[in-house]
Amino acid sequence: MSRRLIVRPEAEAEMTEAYDWYEDRVPGLGSEFLLCVDAVFSAIHREPQLYPRVHKTARRALLRRFPYEIIFVEDDERVVVLSVFHAKRNPKRWLERM
Repeated sequence: MSRRLIVRPEAEAEMTEAYDWYEDRVPGLGSEFLLCVDAVFSAIHREPQLYPRVHKTARRALLRRFPYEIIFVEDDERVVVLSVFHAKRNPKRWLERM
């Protein structure tokens, strides 16, 4: 059985904010950010258990090139992305989404 990957609206908004910030700095960098995010989404969709737990059922995947973390939870049917946030931000921001 294949799990569905669901990206919460809050995580989508964080991705858009980061894309805009990078794109304003260097044209094309925002697109590179999204490519990195998509690669990590694919990896967590395939093998979510490979990523460490950071809080109860939440797991964390790091982007290689950018200082961002993807926080997600998973069960038998789906992988839900709760947050795509800058690593220097307060983690309480995504904890409230649990």
